Amino acid sequence: MAAMDIKPIQEMYGSMVFSDRVMKDRLPKDIYQAVRKTIQNGTHLELDVANAVAAAMKEWATERGATHFTHWFQPMTGLTAEKHDSFIAPEGDGSVLLEFSGKELVKGEPDASSFPSGGLRATFEARGYTAWDPSSPAFIKDGSLYIPTAFISYGGEALDKKTPLLRSMEALSLQAVKVLRLLGDGDVTRVTTTIGSEQEYFLIDKEMYLRRKDLLFCGRTLLGAPAPKGQEMEDHYFGVLKPKVAAFMHDLDEELWKLGIPAKTKHNEVAPAQHELAPVFETANIAVDHNQLMMEMMKKVADRHGFACLLHEKPFEGINGSGKHNNWSIQTDTGINLLNPGKHPGGNLRFLTFMTAVISAVDEYADILRVSVATAGNDHRLGGNEAPPAIISIFLGDELTAILDALENGGSFDGAGKTQMGTGAAVLPHIMRDTTDRNRTSPFAFTGNKFEFRMPGSSLSVANANIVLNTAVADVLESIYEEIKDVPAEELEDRLKDVLRKKLAAHRRILFNGNGYTDEWVREAEARGLDNLKSVPEAMPRWISDKSISLFTRHNILTREEMLSRYEILLENYCKTIHIESLTLQEMVRKDFSDALVNYMDTLAEEALAKKKLLSDAPCLMETKVLSVLDRDAAAIADLVGKLAEDTKQAEKIEDIQEAAEFYHGTVLRDMEQLRACADDAEALIPDGYLPYPTYGKVLFSLR
Repeated sequence: MAAMDIKPIQEMYGSMVFSDRVMKDRLPKDIYQAVRKTIQNGTHLELDVANAVAAAMKEWATERGATHFTHWFQPMTGLTAEKHDSFIAPEGDGSVLLEFSGKELVKGEPDASSFPSGGLRATFEARGYTAWDPSSPAFIKDGSLYIPTAFISYGGEALDKKTPLLRSMEALSLQAVKVLRLLGDGDVTRVTTTIGSEQEYFLIDKEMYLRRKDLLFCGRTLLGAPAPKGQEMEDHYFGVLKPKVAAFMHDLDEELWKLGIPAKTKHNEVAPAQHELAPVFETANIAVDHNQLMMEMMKKVADRHGFACLLHEKPFEGINGSGKHNNWSIQTDTGINLLNPGKHPGGNLRFLTFMTAVISAVDEYADILRVSVATAGNDHRLGGNEAPPAIISIFLGDELTAILDALENGGSFDGAGKTQMGTGAAVLPHIMRDTTDRNRTSPFAFTGNKFEFRMPGSSLSVANANIVLNTAVADVLESIYEEIKDVPAEELEDRLKDVLRKKLAAHRRILFNGNGYTDEWVREAEARGLDNLKSVPEAMPRWISDKSISLFTRHNILTREEMLSRYEILLENYCKTIHIESLTLQEMVRKDFSDALVNYMDTLAEEALAKKKLLSDAPCLMETKVLSVLDRDAAAIADLVGKLAEDTKQAEKIEDIQEAAEFYHGTVLRDMEQLRACADDAEALIPDGYLPYPTYGKVLFSLR
């Protein structure tokens, strides 16, 4: 890995981004100010302004080798989409001009019929629109100018994740500003949510990846006996980076920095071959865009280095899966972090108001927040002792809990403050102990001046979780505002504290500072009335409940039709995922594994026969015992693969999407687990040379 053959990082960073700095340099002052007004205040952008921006954008992009432009959007596939058009405009004399108009910048027309719409669009209704999002900067990648856009149908319905995210950010800003002005913060005109999304992933050898159909088609292994070593030695977490992995991470950082993605922290994660990358906080909308780009670049850079990057939530059985911790905070346009307790949190009424609003929102809409992270892949991860449980709770730490207890009880407590730790070694610097510990088992943990939502899966767009979180908090802030808006100024503080006390008393059940991995917590959570929605089919009906539809329609985030469409899309995707996994497992067992099993059994039988002749009919105990186990497994595998095939065909016939999802979860997935258990039992006895795919030991420990 070269250290001196790159540009200085400051020059590299954002070099492929049409950033605010670039706009300021290239646009006339009045045009630049008009764009900034649109970004900051959400005002309409006039066509003459769009034309000027398009001209500058095209000139900048072509200087950097771009020949095409594309409207880049995020349909309900969970991935991104793009259609590329060149800048060329042919002339009558055979020459071409390079053109890019304001109209082309602000609006595109992709085919909307081939993207998931959940019934909003019929196949013959093809027209859809992409609309430029000026708050997320354009960038150059692979010779094209990428323009972040929203994606809507001919009827105006949202067919993507950006549109409702932007709506939710506006809703939260509106309600937060109203509350802040009552509290005396008259200078605040806008509030934004910020996100830092920690991204976990696996790196494995590309050749081994290509030899495993389950990884190729499903992103996770459907067969695989455990390796002799897993993560039990805890030697991989924060361990020394292997040279090839370090080279990959170095190149990945550079690619991300060019795109203005603030990649900050990188390290080995707990499981073998698992790693993590964490960026600096950004505005929610941009952070979501950047996370989508980050996942794409991880795969591209991995391929260049001879790796495959796995983003599935549970690619390997028996070791930790991968999540995407959504660090979430709220900030004013005057630079105030509304979740920062300050030096005297007990007397910081603004902080207590917004903290109470978040607590109330998470409790009131915990089931919808759970739906926001519900996928077939994440079902394998949530609830294991590697990730948060499916039960949503909030960790605040002892000190903040005591402060809220004092508020609820009408008392006063401002915290003990940090204390100095003694290390016992004079050469070491003084360490100040934080006022509270961290809780890695909590799904929603307060970590100083932000909340860390740890339930999103590694492959998931974080847009969904933030749409729900923003909207839920906006709803509670609105209720607080309605209760105090007409209170005289001299009575406002007392009345607000009364309101906060009532909300804390009503939603205290969501607060839990203990170990979320224990059975005791599951029982206690049930006694508290907290939901434990363990699977997608169990969680999804909550999305279309009256409470949920009322929340999103009341704040103009999603219409009832848009919500129903998302319900259909997510359940259909769940069914398709398990269906593909079932077919893949059947093919692997029938075509690959069974052949290896039979061949090894034949070899054992021949060896036993040869030994019997050689040793004058002496019993061949080892061969006989192994053959007995393999024969038992082979019979069970034959029965189970047949049952899986029959049940999968039955699932295909179920027309009701909720009923189909429940059948896939309760029957097909169970069949797959039983089949895998038998196959893995047999695989543990079969030498590697007989298997047509690399084992866990090779896949997880091959990188050097």
